[in-house]
Amino acid sequence: MEMQRHCCLLLTFWGIKMQNFRTLSGASLGLLALMAVSVADARDDHKHLPISDAMSTPAAKEKLNDDIQVFWGEQPHPTPEATLGEYTANKKTNAFNKSDKEACEWVFLSAMISLQSRAKAEGGNALINVHSVYRNEEFTSTTEYECGAGAIMAGVALRGTVVKLP
Repeated sequence: MEMQRHCCLLLTFWGIKMQNFRTLSGASLGLLALMAVSVADARDDHKHLPISDAMSTPAAKEKLNDDIQVFWGEQPHPTPEATLGEYTANKKTNAFNKSDKEACEWVFLSAMISLQSRAKAEGGNALINVHSVYRNEEFTSTTEYECGAGAIMAGVALRGTVVKLP
């Protein structure tokens, strides 16, 4: 009964007439309550996490392409023979029932795989100046990446320049 009272208040707030309220199923009421609670409980923590931890997970060791070199931020690199373009990989993953670090490392891997695939498709053999651009805010570091971690989603956006190194 208490849930119905809260849903009734929400429905009135959203402009739904009380006559229609009685026809809503229990599942619909639950969904409305969940929507109201999830908006109140939403979080989007911007975390700076070690690149080395994410690159050394068993999944990263298995899936990342060793033929595509990666240089983070202002990390020194050989002079490119050709610059083939700047590209962004913006990835999201389900963070439900995962620690922020676990979810962020998983979505980081997804973004790295995407960037490396793009580098290969463009004929490059390296990515230089790789940095985070979560929510279009640049974060450049040679040791850390930025991840947006929430209760149910985590996201990483990485940008880098595809080049052909000697």
